[in-house]
Amino acid sequence: MTHVVVVGAGQAGASLVARLRSQGFDGRITLIGEEAAPPYQRPPLSKKYLLGEMELERLYLRPESYYSENGIDLHLNEVVNAIDRADKVVIAGGHRLNYDHLVLTTGSVPRRLPPAVGGMLQGVYTVRDLRDVDSMAGAFRPGARVLIVGGGYIGLEAAAVASSKGLQVVLVEMADRILQRVAAPETSGYFRDLHRAHGVDIREGVGLSTLLGEGHVTGARLTDGSELPVDFVIVGVGITPATELAEAAGLEIDNGIAADAQGRTSDPSIWTAGDCASFPHEAGRLRLESVPNAIDMAECVADNIMGAGKTYVPQPWFWSDQYDVKLQIAGLNAGYDRVVTRAGDKPGSVSFWYFAGDRLLAVDAANDPRAYMVGKRQIDSGKTADPGAIADPATELKSLLQA
Repeated sequence: MTHVVVVGAGQAGASLVARLRSQGFDGRITLIGEEAAPPYQRPPLSKKYLLGEMELERLYLRPESYYSENGIDLHLNEVVNAIDRADKVVIAGGHRLNYDHLVLTTGSVPRRLPPAVGGMLQGVYTVRDLRDVDSMAGAFRPGARVLIVGGGYIGLEAAAVASSKGLQVVLVEMADRILQRVAAPETSGYFRDLHRAHGVDIREGVGLSTLLGEGHVTGARLTDGSELPVDFVIVGVGITPATELAEAAGLEIDNGIAADAQGRTSDPSIWTAGDCASFPHEAGRLRLESVPNAIDMAECVADNIMGAGKTYVPQPWFWSDQYDVKLQIAGLNAGYDRVVTRAGDKPGSVSFWYFAGDRLLAVDAANDPRAYMVGKRQIDSGKTADPGAIADPATELKSLLQA
């Protein structure tokens, strides 16, 4: 009987095993996860779960009973120590598991502050998994002083939660502006204004020099020489693909675990999907850090394990929730040379359309689901509406779909 072993019980791993069963795979399936909880959603961790608006069980992607009921052997709280490619064996928790197909959905790990600048002090947190959020939840007391290091989406989402709960929030971003790596100045400006309106002290072009305190963090010295007292710190300075296991097994690594167009690694019996995986793309090897990519790539790999021979073609989209604003992003903005701004129908709604020449690359839509939908359909179809028509508030958005 064919045995598929999946290492990594996040969104990609859970989606892959569910797809195998729903498509009629009748072999053995083993899903191995390092955490004690069954596969769960991660985006709500830094939003509704941290706010106390979502209970633990609602985070679960499926009831825990789903796995046993569907013949999926779920191993929780178990670390995979090594892969023996020659014998097709995974070594985990002191035992050996033979596989016919192995899938690495190991995800990513947050970048942490080095010990030299106080990264090991108590009260310094990252936001990546359930353990991280549970450990910091008690610090979210009204009036507490929190320093957030990093002005990307994770840092901004954490700032929104902290501000909403009545904390004093300072956010520092070493780059010239928040969201500099992922968004246009227009989107950065929108969210800068939003956070400052909620009392967040955003300091751009300013980084962390060192954290202060003995045992527990009590303050921070910034690169502009200023010092401020803090009760705790949240670090949101990006993530890196979890490739350690793959590297030790001798698999090719290139911006993550290198996969071909169907999701196979350099070993034809080993596949990969999700945050940890890179794949061929028109702009070179691409690695996407998003829930939609984790689901879509994992399902494509599941189909290919069953012989479908599909090429993975991503249709990137992302989202971020901050206060009462839902940002929806379609496409990839790399290489844009201009941004067209379109005001939405409701106060505070706006969309930013990224172009390279006359080609539409991406759309950032804040509280404007119609602009997001139209933009995504344009991007997915390879069509581009006239930029002037997009900017003109008299243009009915749906008419752009006939362009």
